[in-house]
Amino acid sequence: MSAKLFDKLVRDRIPEIINKKGKTCKFRVADQVEYREKLKEKLLEESLEFIDDPCIEELADIQEVIDALQEEYAWTNLKAKKKFKKITRGAFKQKIILEEVIG
Repeated sequence: MSAKLFDKLVRDRIPEIINKKGKTCKFRVADQVEYREKLKEKLLEESLEFIDDPCIEELADIQEVIDALQEEYAWTNLKAKKKFKKITRGAFKQKIILEEVIG
């Protein structure tokens, strides 16, 4: 029997799902410092998966990580910050590609 090594943050029910498939797994619960680092790694992982396969499932994974980051950092004003940036700097609706700044 071979073992696969991971050392990555997974969704809460993954150990249960693995067990239901007749397999076993080893896991640990991260402390706050490790959790924050693993959330950042997960955001990058999910973003790269979305780049490879732009689908709603991958976008949902990104949103789940963003929600976890917001909760972990207690950023209760994320929607307000998003709105402020949209008002002051705009959104991405006009599809503007900046090519050069002169001077």
